[in-house]
Amino acid sequence: MSSSPRPAILVARAVFPEILELLRQHFEVEDNQADTVFSKQELARRLQGKAGAFTTGGDRVDAEVLAANPQLRIVANMAVGYNNFDIPAFNAAGVWATNTPDVLTESTADFGFALMMATARRMAESEHFLRRGEWTKWAYDMFAGSDVHGSTLGILGMGRIGQAIARRGHHGFGMKVVYHNRSRLPAETEASVGATWVDKATLLAQADHLVLVLPYTPENHHCIAAAEIAQMKPTATLTNIARGGIVDDAALAEALRERRIAAAGLDVFEGEPALNPALLSVPNVVLTPHIASATVATRRAMARLAADNLIAVLGAPGQGGQPLTPLNAGQFTPRA
Repeated sequence: MSSSPRPAILVARAVFPEILELLRQHFEVEDNQADTVFSKQELARRLQGKAGAFTTGGDRVDAEVLAANPQLRIVANMAVGYNNFDIPAFNAAGVWATNTPDVLTESTADFGFALMMATARRMAESEHFLRRGEWTKWAYDMFAGSDVHGSTLGILGMGRIGQAIARRGHHGFGMKVVYHNRSRLPAETEASVGATWVDKATLLAQADHLVLVLPYTPENHHCIAAAEIAQMKPTATLTNIARGGIVDDAALAEALRERRIAAAGLDVFEGEPALNPALLSVPNVVLTPHIASATVATRRAMARLAADNLIAVLGAPGQGGQPLTPLNAGQFTPRA
């Protein structure tokens, strides 16, 4: 008797060669090492006949894509965020959705803290000044920024990454840490990271350095807009390592230009990789291209977890395994 054919999967973007080799041990793999960015229509076409997909945060998977591929059983996102997934559509279709939490927490927290410090100390602005050949003398107020040590760190969103940033601020820099979250943390967790829960208005008013680490949801769209920025100190900084759309980028650019807050550090943007051109014309903003998790070790761990999710579900045909990090466990009946 011949063995069952191996499941076919699509790897929608370029990935580490060793991850492809691992996947090829279990599946028939269509890869994309040319790293072409597929339109939603092209993604749906390439998923024809595939039981699984390995995606990144830029690959939109919604009801239309799922309906066009009734054989699809799992889509594994190489990202912790999943606003590219329509989870109710996954549930209706009976398809597993997974992400890659935990493995990027510490690296992302490192980057978030570094971006906040670069913003506070005007590092990008001063580097551009130096590169333009404008540095000719010392001055007492040349690129004088704001202290990080001993200041008040405000965190909006207090999941794993928010807590890791709080630990760095409290234990490493003696910062007073205040946070706002939909759910208050247990008292022992607050104590371990030196954080105090406050309401959102108090957070905005007290923070010297406000860091955004909350997930994108329709409810969180533009949760930092002109009205919220107006509640911040004029000396405050804003750092966004969460998701584009949480901040109204147009309102932020205007506030930065008018110096209604001191500076901003942004790793995520509305409509990325496009960004609001107004952000390019203000000097007091540090801009990075969504690289908060970008260390080799962390990206490799994210890719491996996405691969392991596919293997758990599809690697043993007929067993209907459960992925390691499901987004929709218990919400649907999986396709056979």
